[in-house]
Amino acid sequence: MEKKELLRKIPKVDDLLRTPPLLALAEGMSPAVLKDAVRTQLDALRREILDGTRTELPDTDTICAAIFSQAKSDNLSTLRPVINATGVVLHTNLGRACLSQKAVEAVTQAACGYSTLEYDVEAGVRGSRHNHVEDLLVRLTGAESAMVVNNNAAAVLLILSAVGKGGEVVASRGELVEIGGSFRIPDIMMQCGCTLKEVGATNKTHLHDYENAIGENTKALLRVHTSNYRIVGFSEAVPLAELTALAHSRNLPIIEDLGSGALVDLERVGIHGEPAVQQSVRAGVDIISFSGDKLLGGPQAGIIVGSKAWIQVLKRHPLARAMRVDKMTLAALRATLYSYTDSDTALREIPTLSMLGTPVQDLDTRAQRLCQQFLDRGLSAQVVETEDQVGGGSAPLVLLPSRAVSLSPGNCTVVELEEKLRRRETPIIGRISQNRYLLDVRTLTDAQFPEIVEAAAKALH
Repeated sequence: MEKKELLRKIPKVDDLLRTPPLLALAEGMSPAVLKDAVRTQLDALRREILDGTRTELPDTDTICAAIFSQAKSDNLSTLRPVINATGVVLHTNLGRACLSQKAVEAVTQAACGYSTLEYDVEAGVRGSRHNHVEDLLVRLTGAESAMVVNNNAAAVLLILSAVGKGGEVVASRGELVEIGGSFRIPDIMMQCGCTLKEVGATNKTHLHDYENAIGENTKALLRVHTSNYRIVGFSEAVPLAELTALAHSRNLPIIEDLGSGALVDLERVGIHGEPAVQQSVRAGVDIISFSGDKLLGGPQAGIIVGSKAWIQVLKRHPLARAMRVDKMTLAALRATLYSYTDSDTALREIPTLSMLGTPVQDLDTRAQRLCQQFLDRGLSAQVVETEDQVGGGSAPLVLLPSRAVSLSPGNCTVVELEEKLRRRETPIIGRISQNRYLLDVRTLTDAQFPEIVEAAAKALH
């Protein structure tokens, strides 16, 4: 059939929109999205005819199915749920910490209507959004005061802008970290209008290095917890209590960027050597910042605790308003912090802590259960021993013993299997290791097992 004749036979947009097959498929779909999908598919048909790759038209049902598939794809949210089978609990690319059920309920309640975000009910006047979490943070950490901004990078930016502008901030060379998105401590200091004064060597910094660096332009001493890497071997750092004593003897504040921010003893979940916020407060650190969505297990936030005098300075700084958090973040954070009023409750209710602390025997039992469900569907699978990273730039040296199900790809390759499961409407994100496709059960729920098995069976059959 000639190209011109084929082009003439392409259905019109309006005619296709009225066809029963498409109306049945696209019931409830946005008319505008559907119309765009029709045009996209018809344009594709024209191109295929003109370049000679198509010599006959598909039937109407086939065209309608392609249109529906296009519309469905166009209508998918770019931010949607995934099934995390990587075993990485704080997976930055997958949204880091999962909120507790109580935090989710608090967010829903705050989002659905009006709230006391900045309203003092007792006095009938404007209130402060800082009040919603400050009392809990003070109670949990022992600090005099607290505030929250939108992430820990913002917290560091605010602190250095308010405390160090126009002067020098002294920091060890071994702590000049870079975190995700090229956020580097030296660059941030420059942006904040303060000068970095590096002391010590990459692997060793002594107290006298700080003593010799302090001068008339010194505004503060900075301590940075290297939460996303460790220097091991021939290394040494100044104990926090000694550094704090030095700062206070020279009438200087000491700032600590803790990064991950743990509020319970993480030895209980197999994470060793991770400092708790309370330790820094007891050591006398004036200003401490840490993340809400890392080891704390809450929403994205930058939490600042410390002396009342310095927190008041930060609250009054112009940047504080630009960095403030919204009602949903505050609701989720308060619910998360409330769980920490009892450490056992926190370990049970907060998904991050619960997943990190799951005994390997329980993981093995769950992996065996998932494996058997694959076998019952005629798929080839086996349970294998794995090791999981915490993720989120936290506890970089910690590898947690875990269990995963290794799923055989059958007639396709491991890469093809991974792609098929990843490209679902609800993606399943596993990992490939030693040419095996692994589904690690640490970050899965039992309720997700049937969907995973069904998706794998569809992909492999």
